[in-house]
Amino acid sequence: MKNILIIGCGLLGSSLLRKISQKKITKNILIYEKSKKNVTKIKKLKLPGIQVKKLEYAVPISDLIIFCTPMSEYKKIILRINKYLDPKQIITDVGSSKLKSAEIIKKNLIKKVSWTSSHPVAGSEVSGPEYGKANLFENKWCVLIKDKKTNLRHLKFLNSFWKKMGSKTVIMNSEKHDKIFSITSHLPHLIAYNLVKSAQDFEKKQKYDLVKYSAGGLRDFSRIAASNEIMWRDIFFDNRKNVSKAIDLFVKNLIAFKKDINLRQNKSILKKLIQTKKVRSKIIKLRQDTNKPDFGRN
Repeated sequence: MKNILIIGCGLLGSSLLRKISQKKITKNILIYEKSKKNVTKIKKLKLPGIQVKKLEYAVPISDLIIFCTPMSEYKKIILRINKYLDPKQIITDVGSSKLKSAEIIKKNLIKKVSWTSSHPVAGSEVSGPEYGKANLFENKWCVLIKDKKTNLRHLKFLNSFWKKMGSKTVIMNSEKHDKIFSITSHLPHLIAYNLVKSAQDFEKKQKYDLVKYSAGGLRDFSRIAASNEIMWRDIFFDNRKNVSKAIDLFVKNLIAFKKDINLRQNKSILKKLIQTKKVRSKIIKLRQDTNKPDFGRN
């Protein structure tokens, strides 16, 4: 492979850049980043790769094109690069919801070209090229999307590519992906945003300095709520059907907890609390987190 093009060089894009360079799987890594702030950071960090100012130059010579931009940018970029694309090129992305982006791709991408979607389940509340790291994808899941018209040759290549990035790979369709991540990722982020907003509203109403006394719970939720707002707006909008259903289920369970508390239902609430602890044990057993207290913080 001669050239890999990364469109968008924030946390995920710059992490890919570092890992691809480390593994030496291509002759050239091309970087297209429209943010002047990020362009300056990339130069200062002396990251590997060649920054290109025009997609019109980079796209025709690229064997693999990876979209690492917010999903709201997909349509604009696709329409811009369509006439430079070739059926032999492999195109993928790192977006966290798939059904809506699949619609955008199907509607706007020229028919002769294939797009095989990826979702590396890795990231952080921070964004920007300065936070990227080569081991970001190490032992993390990467979901590869296989729908009716998926190019199987491209899927096989990307399966191998993400493994080289350090990921464990799994294949599923767009519908299953969006249902799963509405609960495991999208709802938890929405809850975090809402909890921090509730704390702000409470603080304003009661005139208490809440942040000063933030316990571990609020502190940990505030970390999640510090995530990139554009990215999460796109995820909530794009997966709104599944997210709405997840919210309904959450509200139903929240009301049940409220009832247990108000009626002092000892057995009922203890049963819920004990059952939910099992999820944490399973996460530890699957080595998706450390079993050290307080997430292993020093």
